[in-house]
Amino acid sequence: MDALTVYYDGQCPLCRAEIHVLRARNHRGLLRFEDLADSAFDEAVHRISCAAALERIHGRLDSGELLTGVAVFAEAYRRADLPLLAWLFSRSWLAPLLNPAYRAFVRNRLALSRALGPSLLRLAQRVYK
Repeated sequence: MDALTVYYDGQCPLCRAEIHVLRARNHRGLLRFEDLADSAFDEAVHRISCAAALERIHGRLDSGELLTGVAVFAEAYRRADLPLLAWLFSRSWLAPLLNPAYRAFVRNRLALSRALGPSLLRLAQRVYK
């Protein structure tokens, strides 16, 4: 199975909580993480713009295939050995619900992150030490 590089916003507490859980569950080493907010992040090396990645989650498989949106979550959960979440996020019949829900989340990500992110990050850090 190809490894997956997940691009995330390290300044977003909600995003950091998700990445914290994925890192903790990355027992097989099939996930890598790139913080778009890190000054060392190089768009040319990763062949992805920060602006695009901040508007919609992106992931890149070792094969070079670029994934965006809900598909990134399905693949990340699969590699983190979270089969139920991987299964749910990969169901085509759920796509009409998941894709609009994800777009709504992205539009409101900053407000949601301010409201819920710090608490969820503390919870993730407590559960996955």
